[in-house]
Amino acid sequence: MTVLSVPTVDTAPAGLTRRTRVLRRLRRNPLAVVSFVVLALAAIIALLSPWIAPYAVEQTDFGHTFAAPGTPGHVLGTDDLGRDVLSRIMLGARASLEVAILAVATSLVIGVPLGLAAGYFRAWDAVISRFTDLLLAFPFLIMAVGLAAIRGASLTNAAVAVGIAQIPGVIRVVRSDTLRLKSLDFVAAAIVDGASDLWVLARHILPNATSVILVQATVAIPVAILGEAVLSFLGLGIQPPAPSLGTMLATAQQFAARAPWAAVLPGVVIMGLALAFNVFGDALRDALDPKGDRR
Repeated sequence: MTVLSVPTVDTAPAGLTRRTRVLRRLRRNPLAVVSFVVLALAAIIALLSPWIAPYAVEQTDFGHTFAAPGTPGHVLGTDDLGRDVLSRIMLGARASLEVAILAVATSLVIGVPLGLAAGYFRAWDAVISRFTDLLLAFPFLIMAVGLAAIRGASLTNAAVAVGIAQIPGVIRVVRSDTLRLKSLDFVAAAIVDGASDLWVLARHILPNATSVILVQATVAIPVAILGEAVLSFLGLGIQPPAPSLGTMLATAQQFAARAPWAAVLPGVVIMGLALAFNVFGDALRDALDPKGDRR
């Protein structure tokens, strides 16, 4: 069986592949470059943190509690138990990124197939859309907190709770793009040529929807990071003595007047990671826009 596949019309200069065009647009965007560098450094530090952290996260030094940043041996100071703040931030960022990746992967694994089905099959659309509306009736954080409270406090449960709370957004984005792609000529040509629904979804619609899915993932990651921080702050996420940026904030709030750096520094890291992902996601969306070369 021969299946027609009509490529998307592109107005970029001849000889450039789509990947090359996207990379070129990203390199021309200073904010994209800066945010990518920040994320790359954060990922490397988080990955290597168990080996490059100056101290073990549970190591205490009661003779140097609330040491100020710049103290010899403690670049970012210590907390109420004399634990090194830098080491705990490094391991806490690692935990936040782990939860974010697991949460987004969970939402994509469930949300993408449901979004494809809702956008392509009219009979399934009503059921899946009503299911999505039901989930959207609950605010994101309320749903995440409820699921985490039911399943228990742990890194895995926090990731699952945040991931499930993000499924409605993924379904809506994928459904919308599937409806758009379904109306294009190359999909109609494949159907007329005798291609099955599964073939059309797998070989035509899903590959052309990857850009939207990728952008949605970059937007969902900072939301997941904030969600994990909130759950850990409330005691429903990662449990001590394991480090978490959220638990560091929860503990430091009791001593904010005496040691403000213990609360400010984890908050700055959370804000920096979320901002970098958001900026890079916006830049990636613009770079993947097929109309970009027309401007």
